[in-house]
Amino acid sequence: MSEVFTHRPVLLDECIQGLNIRPDGIYLDGTLGRAGHSREIARRLTTGRLICVDRDQAALDAAQERLADWMDRVTLVHSNFDQVADILDDLGIAGADGMLFDLGVSSPQLDDGSRGFSYMADAPLDMRMDRSEGLTAADIVNGWSQEELRRILHQYGEERCAPQIAAAIVRRREEKPIETTLELVDVIKSAMPARALREKQHPAKRSFQAIRIAVNDELASVDRMIRGAVPKLNRGGRLAVITFHSLEDRIVKNGFAQFAKGCTCPPDFPVCVCGKTPDIKLVNKKPILPTQQEIDENPRARSAKLRVAEKIK
Repeated sequence: MSEVFTHRPVLLDECIQGLNIRPDGIYLDGTLGRAGHSREIARRLTTGRLICVDRDQAALDAAQERLADWMDRVTLVHSNFDQVADILDDLGIAGADGMLFDLGVSSPQLDDGSRGFSYMADAPLDMRMDRSEGLTAADIVNGWSQEELRRILHQYGEERCAPQIAAAIVRRREEKPIETTLELVDVIKSAMPARALREKQHPAKRSFQAIRIAVNDELASVDRMIRGAVPKLNRGGRLAVITFHSLEDRIVKNGFAQFAKGCTCPPDFPVCVCGKTPDIKLVNKKPILPTQQEIDENPRARSAKLRVAEKIK
């Protein structure tokens, strides 16, 4: 069986249930990846339409085969998911009945050593999800100040050794540029105390995550996506977002909370004068987590959280 059919995307059943798909509805998968979620949405449509978005042209090219049976109802778009409002406007679509955003890095990008996402394979320091964009991991590692490096390692990677690693990067690059993933791993390890090197997870994991987030402007993109997506939902439409670490989840949680909030008048006002009413309601008060069975079958699902909201006006 080919990987097209064996690959199972994270929280698949929960996403499909959360989207509450109508056969004649308009849906958007903002993070196409291997098209696992898109396949399940598309096969449930009759007269409906599915917009599939990805920053990575390779994902769009592969989708021609993966979604071949449903291409009559699928539109492929090369763009960043934070442009969701513009994407729908450009297609002449006033509103969608459901949108899904899986914020994990797609497996092909991680598994393709040449893309520079992995700390296990030697490759040029790239990490761009969209290879047509300019900024690479090498630019950050060799060009950003020690303080900026420390900030992103601490903020995006929650790396305890951020000051030591940032200093080590700057020392090494003064001798010669750091050009490959394994060179960077070596620098990171050299800056960490022995106890940190003995931890279960790879010592470079947090730093690579931080640099990848910075290269692709991932956290700001999530905030822009929420702000763009909610106004573009039809009444009763659902927005489903899967996150994989606490920084993303906090942005989604806070973004949903803003749109779910009604009156913004000060508490001491006797009556509401702002007239603001909620735009969405939370379908689940707490995030939906993968089952133990799913985690056993796909360890990458371990940290996944799904939040779903419904447009109410």
